[in-house]
Amino acid sequence: MKIIKKFYRIYLIVIILFSIYILLDTFVIVKEYKNVSETKTLVKNSETGNVNKSDYSYQDDNIKIELKEYQEYDTSIYVADILLSDSSYLQTALANNKYGKNVTATTSTIASGKNAILAINGDFYGAQEYGYVLKQGVLYRSSAKTNQEDLVIYEDGSWEFINESYVDIDSLINKKAYNILAFGPALIKDGSISVTTSSEVGKSMASNPRTAVGKIDDNHYVFVVSDGRTSNSVGLSLYQLASFMKKIGVIDAYNLDGGGSSTMYFNGKIINNPTTTGNKISERKVSDILYVGY
Repeated sequence: MKIIKKFYRIYLIVIILFSIYILLDTFVIVKEYKNVSETKTLVKNSETGNVNKSDYSYQDDNIKIELKEYQEYDTSIYVADILLSDSSYLQTALANNKYGKNVTATTSTIASGKNAILAINGDFYGAQEYGYVLKQGVLYRSSAKTNQEDLVIYEDGSWEFINESYVDIDSLINKKAYNILAFGPALIKDGSISVTTSSEVGKSMASNPRTAVGKIDDNHYVFVVSDGRTSNSVGLSLYQLASFMKKIGVIDAYNLDGGGSSTMYFNGKIINNPTTTGNKISERKVSDILYVGY
């Protein structure tokens, strides 16, 4: 009997230690797999010319951004309206310029490191074991995730929504895919809302801080971030987010990582009120960003 009890205690200790390791490996232990290639870029012109900027606007020879705040659905929504002379100024960046597991930094830190004019959090590729990771023309992960809906941005600036279960990564690269955002779902396709009132991301709450990117026309984009989980700002459902973006003229829109990740950075400042629980306003560290800049 004593031997059995001793064995049982050892077994429990092993199970506990293994469980702790799994949690640490999933959420804490940093594994850097690859440095970001800094040589591949599509930016056509790095000269800004005359720059005019304020707390709510930025304009140079290639980039024009206007920032607006809306109150819809008892929620604060921040919209950056973006006009570019070339789609190459819409870019992505990885935390610490490295691809890996649990490699994270705040949106503002990644953005300032890239001298970004405007930035939002991206798809948080590091929270997933599978799913395409293609950033700035560099393929980091080619394993598909079942029924994952992606936004593919091609070198010419065109957009396409694809399902990883049915589209091979090599075919996308052959078509000159340059960035893939893999969170989702698509909110608006060709001017029509593509989510329903019951659509949601995983097990998240119905009203959340949200981040999305939208396209109005060629080289005309919007970044949208909403606050949520506070008494001042409830948050949005996916359908509410899609409805709002359609109202401001968006023809294609894609949902990015939300909740505590939702952050907008503009002219060196955090614009919204990022929060995970609603009890504290602070940025969550993320794997990557989507930004406008040189």
